[in-house]
Amino acid sequence: QVQLVESGGDLVQPGGSLRLSCAVSASTFLFNICDLGWYRQAPGKQRELVASITSARSTTYDDSVKGRFTISRDSAKTTVDLQMNSLKPEDTADYFCQMSCGSRVSWGQGTRVTVSS
Repeated sequence: QVQLVESGGDLVQPGGSLRLSCAVSASTFLFNICDLGWYRQAPGKQRELVASITSARSTTYDDSVKGRFTISRDSAKTTVDLQMNSLKPEDTADYFCQMSCGSRVSWGQGTRVTVSS
């Protein structure tokens, strides 16, 4: 029913910034009633929630990214973005966006972020 496509992953130096974008192929109505999130999975680790934003636009961040990352949603474009600042090597991971509509969960295929000097 819905499709999510991430973009913006890149190789960046420590202290740098990246903006990830997730394009959601869904109606504006559906997009607006669903919760959205960004997850990441580093090599050898489990997938973890980085940031989330509800349909009411309340946000949650993992402690490791608080003050550095900002999640936002754009109803007009049906996108959810993750602004990442002051990047650290430990932020290196594959980043996935997710849309949750009640019990219905959709995932993107991921975009790779590498933070290295």
